[in-house]
Amino acid sequence: MSVAGIFETTQYLTFKLEDEVFALDISKVREVLDFTTVTKVPRTPDFMRGVINLRGSVVPVVDMRLKFGMEATEKTVNTCIIITEISLDGETTVLGALADSVQEVIDLEPDQIEPPPRIGTRLKTEFIKGMGKRDDRFLMILDIDTVFSADELSLVQGTEPVLTQT
Repeated sequence: MSVAGIFETTQYLTFKLEDEVFALDISKVREVLDFTTVTKVPRTPDFMRGVINLRGSVVPVVDMRLKFGMEATEKTVNTCIIITEISLDGETTVLGALADSVQEVIDLEPDQIEPPPRIGTRLKTEFIKGMGKRDDRFLMILDIDTVFSADELSLVQGTEPVLTQT
C-alpha cells in the first residue's frame, strides 16, 4: 500500500530500535511478548536469532536491528518480541520481530503521513510505507510484508528444527 492509498485514520504500534522510532500497522501485529529464550538455528542469516515456542508452534525470531544494519539487540528489561503476520504470495507467515522496546499504539491521520524519502536508486526504501509525523519527530512506518525478501522468508519458513536419528 502506498501513502496515497492511506485514506483513513490507522492505528500503529510504535517501537524503538536504538534511538529511532518505527511503527507497524496494528492489523499486522498479533501480540507483544517479553523477551524469552530463543533457540539458535544453525546456518541461518545473522539477523535470524532463532526460534521460540509460542503455544506449541515454532515461530522464527528476527533481530530487527541486525536486519537494518545496526548492532545486535542487547537483552534489557524492555526488550520484547513483536509477533507479526507477514503476507507473501498469498501465504501468511508468523514471525517474531525483536525490538529494544515497544512504545505505544497511536492513531495517525492520512495528513500526518509523508511519503518515504527518495535516497537515490542504490538505497532500497521500499519497506518504508511512509514517514509519520508525531509531535516534532518522525517515525518510520514499516511495510512489514516487504521488509523481508522472498528468499529470506523461505529461509525463515524452513527454520523448524530437523531431528535426525543417529
